[in-house]
Amino acid sequence: MRSIFSVDVEDWFHLLDLPGAPDIHHWAELPSRVEKNFLTLLAIFAESNVHVTCFFLGWVAQRHPHLVKEAERLGHEVASHGFGHQLVYRMSCEEFYRDILVSKKILEDLVGHRILGYRAPGFSATPNTPWFFDQLIRAEYKYDSSIFPASRSNGGIPNSREDPYLIRSSPDWFIEFPVTVREFLSKRFCFFGGGYFRFFPLPVIKSMAARVLDEGRPVVFYLHPREIDPDQPRLPMSLQRRFRTYLNLKTTASKLRRLLAALDTTTFQNFIEHELGPLFQQQATAAQMY
Repeated sequence: MRSIFSVDVEDWFHLLDLPGAPDIHHWAELPSRVEKNFLTLLAIFAESNVHVTCFFLGWVAQRHPHLVKEAERLGHEVASHGFGHQLVYRMSCEEFYRDILVSKKILEDLVGHRILGYRAPGFSATPNTPWFFDQLIRAEYKYDSSIFPASRSNGGIPNSREDPYLIRSSPDWFIEFPVTVREFLSKRFCFFGGGYFRFFPLPVIKSMAARVLDEGRPVVFYLHPREIDPDQPRLPMSLQRRFRTYLNLKTTASKLRRLLAALDTTTFQNFIEHELGPLFQQQATAAQMY
């Protein structure tokens, strides 16, 4: 079983649920750091000889089209992170559909082929967005990686499935890849991205990943370009939020290199094409036994 590595390609000011964060009307006025940071990540991936899935924010892709094309040229999978970096549960059904459709078209025009995958900002699909999957299917996506099967500040769906599963079967298939969590002290944590990835020591992360893989599930890792940038401007926020947002930025790049050297990683698309069929067959066989 292989792991899946992904990058949510957005800038340093794309922070959610933060009163001091600038809104979309002021983003263009701010100094951008996404190009430098993303190119550094691409160099690390090249050194490690791995390919990843890049969930591009449509707003970023529109202003930095060369980054999308460079990721595509290097063999990485280009996918969608929506356009305006809005929490899904704060949008109406039609607002969400327009957001995911616009970003998909921008990316498809840049790479010249269909975009398959989507990830919601903040993993913000919740029980209060029952139209979520229907709208992704309507926009002709084929998979999603937005369901966070635990409680979190931006929602989450506690006790939901932890393994990849079919939302709709063939011929018009659609697959959900939940964010990977692992139980620790009777609570589910995501050790594999964001603040927890930067907080926990690498041996702990590798140990947790090995346990997930032993259970027959892929580990979905995620990272943002700003997480390797200790020199980014700081936004006003609470001490707790500041700790979580800016913790260990100086060491993330070296930690990432060591992680990639120890893991067999791939893209969502490659996992679907080469490993998901046998995984679903294994699940079906196990279900028949009980």
